[in-house]
Amino acid sequence: MDQITRKLIEEKTPMWTNKEVWEFDQLNEELTFDVLYVEPGKYTKGLWKSKSAYLDSKIRDTVVRTFDHFLDGEELYISNKGQSKLDEKHITYLMAVMADVMLEEEVCLNFRKNNECLVVSIDSKADVIDCKEFFEEFYHLATGFNYDTDTGIPEDETEAEMYLTRLQEEFDEKMKNKLGGKYLPGNNDPDTINSK
Repeated sequence: MDQITRKLIEEKTPMWTNKEVWEFDQLNEELTFDVLYVEPGKYTKGLWKSKSAYLDSKIRDTVVRTFDHFLDGEELYISNKGQSKLDEKHITYLMAVMADVMLEEEVCLNFRKNNECLVVSIDSKADVIDCKEFFEEFYHLATGFNYDTDTGIPEDETEAEMYLTRLQEEFDEKMKNKLGGKYLPGNNDPDTINSK
């Protein structure tokens, strides 16, 4: 895992679980952020007025819709709406949301603070071990689906499903012991669990 990211995670530990993010979202339904995609090293405050900026955005929806910017190597700057800077109290929330959004792709992220914003980018140097370490910090199980390395997942579809279910159950048990009621199976939020 990237050392700057590791340091920021350590500084903000414990990370929020999906249940805590969900509870925060329920209390702050109108919370939006300004986000901006920038080529590495080319940030200026003037960019907040450019077409690269997505102002007054729901962070989760915007990142899903604009994921290609990440694939193009751009960094995402996140600030409070209309301020070109981010309130420190929102950093842990945003890190947890971003990690959760990227879980399905099992894409590791780099986090850092720069120009009073949270800056997020894809960790293109991450391997399977980095990916597992990263997601475990956010109480998610990463199995390394999207990597060419042998991950130990059986070839047979039924066996693979049983193997992954067992891994998730063991991981859930470990997290429940560590976090108690803050952790929900698979680190889901109450809406996700109730919709099943």
